[in-house]
Amino acid sequence: MNTLIAVPSASPGGLDASLGAHFGHCDLYTLVAVEDGKVKQVNIVPNVPHQQGGCMAPVQYLSQKGVKLLIAGGMGLRPLMGFNQSGIDVYYGGDFQTVGDAVNAVIAGKLPQFSQEHTCGGGGGSM
Repeated sequence: MNTLIAVPSASPGGLDASLGAHFGHCDLYTLVAVEDGKVKQVNIVPNVPHQQGGCMAPVQYLSQKGVKLLIAGGMGLRPLMGFNQSGIDVYYGGDFQTVGDAVNAVIAGKLPQFSQEHTCGGGGGSM
């Protein structure tokens, strides 16, 4: 796997940081460059204000940074569709406590792809 992974994180970010509960309301993003199944580089970038473009602003922001994969614990259906349309694969990492654990799980192929059943609010679907 050679890719750039974004993980919503609590301050101060990094591999030992707690996962941000919701991608749009996190303190910041930890960006993890993975090459040949190993973490090569870790950077921290601030989140963008939600009011600038609503929940789609972080989608565009992360896409511009070159992100190809996002690990999230929660998001609505609209941004999930936005990530998918931007070519960013989204995986559900809500069961992990730290960024590093979630990244290792996705590298190992143990995270489920984020689907409509993981979305919160705004989806309005009934079962």
